[in-house]
Amino acid sequence: MILAAGRGERLRPLTDSVPKPLVEVGGRALILYLIDALKAGGLQDLVINYAHLGEQLQQRLGDGTKLGVRIRYSPETDGALETGGGIHHALSLLGAGPFAVVNGDIWTDYPFARLPRRLTGLAHLVLVDNPPHHEGGDFALDGARITAGGTAKLTFSGIGVYSPELFRGCKPGKFPLSPLLNGAIRRNLVSGEHYGGQWVDVGTEDRRQALQVRLASKSSC
Repeated sequence: MILAAGRGERLRPLTDSVPKPLVEVGGRALILYLIDALKAGGLQDLVINYAHLGEQLQQRLGDGTKLGVRIRYSPETDGALETGGGIHHALSLLGAGPFAVVNGDIWTDYPFARLPRRLTGLAHLVLVDNPPHHEGGDFALDGARITAGGTAKLTFSGIGVYSPELFRGCKPGKFPLSPLLNGAIRRNLVSGEHYGGQWVDVGTEDRRQALQVRLASKSSC
């Protein structure tokens, strides 16, 4: 699942006319980089949620045939449901087993083929080095388990694998994901990994411009 329902307030005015995942970097929409990476990792059945200007995503991506993937959509017609509510709303499209979820506003070279296909608990999170705008991090790693405590915290990348059981008992509507994750972490039911490669949260115009420069320098090499 690619999370694409956010309003993208910090990328305005660009997101006044296009949804955030269609904002371009290096001449391509952000979501196209993600789709290529997911396809390369063997994840070709995709679900994309949308709210703000979401019809543009359907017009641009269609059913995914031209991109070599299969895309279904989970519209949030009454407004974005936040991460937890958006995933819960799409559960009927995601199947009975574990499923991968990725934020639609990141750029990364993470190899999605290494995501676990099976879980030993309720979730698996990919953590990255703390960027300058988030120096405090989110979670710590104790071996292959995620912990909420510890001083050496890393940043949650927005890439995870979840069991439908994580959402058992949730009611339809708008709610965040973090309380569900924190509850599972307290029960030692969340695994994790540290990825040291390239990752950018393209949440502001400054970060988008910085990534634009990085991609331009790579293409000129």
